Amino acid sequence: MSSVDIKEIEKFNNHAQEWWSENGYFSPLHKFNQARLEFMKETFAKHFNRDLNQEKPFNGLTLLDIGCGGGLLAEPLTKLGFKVTGIDAGSKAIEQAKEHAAKQELEIEYLISTAEELNKDKVFDVVLNMEILEHVKNIKSFVKASCSHLNNNGLYIASSLNRTVKSYLEAKIAAEYILRWVPAGTHDWNKFIKPSELAEYLSYCNCDISSVKGISFNIFNQSWNLSGDCEVNYICYAIKQEK
Repeated sequence: MSSVDIKEIEKFNNHAQEWWSENGYFSPLHKFNQARLEFMKETFAKHFNRDLNQEKPFNGLTLLDIGCGGGLLAEPLTKLGFKVTGIDAGSKAIEQAKEHAAKQELEIEYLISTAEELNKDKVFDVVLNMEILEHVKNIKSFVKASCSHLNNNGLYIASSLNRTVKSYLEAKIAAEYILRWVPAGTHDWNKFIKPSELAEYLSYCNCDISSVKGISFNIFNQSWNLSGDCEVNYICYAIKQEK
């Protein structure tokens, strides 16, 4: 069962040229990156027993970024030593990702594909679902397909938007119609997923959520930081257990 929402793919394809513009359509993701990477680096170091003081602490580990877009996470994770594969259903996003990686002289495997279509033999130490859960259909099927590419004892990491009253007011009304952080219609609040719902879907895949943190905006320094408030944005990781 395909999880691809054609309208979502078309929307992102229309803005593909802006993937690496810090002031363009994907500006929120650029601002998010520091907090997301902070969570991931700490999680990776703890789980894989790696020293973050090393130049490339995650050498020898493989990572699959599902819905990689233009490569905003794939590139810094490659620089940290991961062998990264990035997949996206949007052909124009993949074009931009390949072009930018080539300019940076980074070896990243980018494929126009989906979690369901990717070769079943491809399994990884880490699988990412970052800012994509709220843009797919058949989310249970999507999570299952994503986890099928995860090694036993591997890490699944996701960041998404919680479906709460607070997220409706802040991530939908304020962000899209008042502050204009993102274009109107970017998100459908009904597709936001609660951490408890994601945990349930992951449990069917032998994956247990170990940690959930919020990502909150600091109005004083205009930055996004990890927090204890998961009412709007959150990031989590789960570990895949042997059957």
